[in-house]
Amino acid sequence: MENQGKLIVFSAPSGSGKTTIVRYLLGKEELNLDFSISATSRAPRNHEKEGTDYYFMSLTTFKNHIKNDDFLEWEEVYRDNFYGTLKKEVERIWAQGKHVVFDIDVVGGLDIKKIYPERTLAVFVQPPSIEELKIRLKKRKTESDDKINMRVAKASIELATAPQFDHIIVNNELNVALEEAYDLVKEFIEK
Repeated sequence: MENQGKLIVFSAPSGSGKTTIVRYLLGKEELNLDFSISATSRAPRNHEKEGTDYYFMSLTTFKNHIKNDDFLEWEEVYRDNFYGTLKKEVERIWAQGKHVVFDIDVVGGLDIKKIYPERTLAVFVQPPSIEELKIRLKKRKTESDDKINMRVAKASIELATAPQFDHIIVNNELNVALEEAYDLVKEFIEK
């Protein structure tokens, strides 16, 4: 893949606010960002759209892409729930002369940082506490208690990876987190 733009990774446990932060940054035209749409083998949730939120594909199709080395990074996040970044997605954004912004799992985020260490800003968004995370996930009303407990258990493991990222933003106060994210990205793009 040709090196043109920069890569900005936002990773966090589910419910930390990374998606809200990424959406905010995408609205800032001066940052010249475009969203890297991940591929997944899981079914769409009610509000999710193909080619906007994710590229939804069957488990077989996803595994074929793995075999063909079509992914920049991929991971089986939960059993038979694969997520990954297609190389052609990054190329699509770079071809537009834009920087790529990711909203991805911690493992995928760190993988991208390893592949492009100089071109990647890796930011970890941390919830104020595990208790607050659980409250946020319940407020979403999109998943069962079992699923929420699974995400909370995974969050503890993910929080341990935070020091491997370039920056940690503690999302206690959303407006402060948004401002901090904006400043980090602007400074990174301009250097």
